[in-house]
Amino acid sequence: MITFLSGGTGTPKLLRGMQELLDEREIAVIVNTAEDMWLSGNHLSPDIDTVMYLFADILDTSRWWGIRDDTYITHDLLARLGIEEFIAVGDRDRAVHVARGEMLRRGMRLTEATAALCANLDVFSTVLPMTDSEVTTYVTTRRGDMHFQEYWVKHRGDVEIEGVVRRHKKPPVATGEAIRAIDASDAVVIGPSNPVTSISPILECAGIREALKRKPVVAVSPFIGDAPVSGPAAALMRAFGKESSSAGTYSIYRDLVDIFIQDIRDTATIGGALRLDTLMTNRGKSLDLAKNILTLIYGC
Repeated sequence: MITFLSGGTGTPKLLRGMQELLDEREIAVIVNTAEDMWLSGNHLSPDIDTVMYLFADILDTSRWWGIRDDTYITHDLLARLGIEEFIAVGDRDRAVHVARGEMLRRGMRLTEATAALCANLDVFSTVLPMTDSEVTTYVTTRRGDMHFQEYWVKHRGDVEIEGVVRRHKKPPVATGEAIRAIDASDAVVIGPSNPVTSISPILECAGIREALKRKPVVAVSPFIGDAPVSGPAAALMRAFGKESSSAGTYSIYRDLVDIFIQDIRDTATIGGALRLDTLMTNRGKSLDLAKNILTLIYGC
């Protein structure tokens, strides 16, 4: 089994290739939940949903979020009724949020709710929240702290940020299921997701770093030069006090990683790093990178 650490865009592109090479039951994914929020009484877990929808073969891969060919009747009617949601949630996507919210209100752990949703959507891979406790990423702006979803979705990242903070009532602890998935794995792959808002929240959960040190770890940089393949990683890295590059990414993972992969076009120089084509612009590119990573892990 291989366990992946994932956010909502870069790593799922890699998982798209892995699906074709591994039995899905041999894939476990520990997913960032620090971007979760409640919206109109329903629980959004965007990174979990992207991974779950990918394995359920319903993900809208033109956007890498939401459900393919979804409709927006409820969202549009809410707007007419004066309820302005800054995230456009599709009708079938909203049904998942409603179901998860009800499960959580009944006292289920997020891990249990995710397992129930996966079972109902015929997902055979193991999709695991990083923690069952609530932890949220905020960015610090001149207007005050702002939820990451508001920064990225409502304002499209067009806000100057000065810092990145994690809020929680108590420090997050990795679930037993997440630790057991790592312990049962042949290797762990840190995918090319945002190092600040997708991967670091997972690494900050008590128990994760210690578990990773017991296993071979491969990490894939999301940067090509000083620019990420997608998303606001550059601005977030600077606000996090790190260089916005593969070198900055490596500085976050340095004590955990056995193999660090950067893109063949990357201008950063990192001693010992392996260069592969990480720009997964289509299914074939995802498959090629997945094959190369499996060769590194299994030597075949």
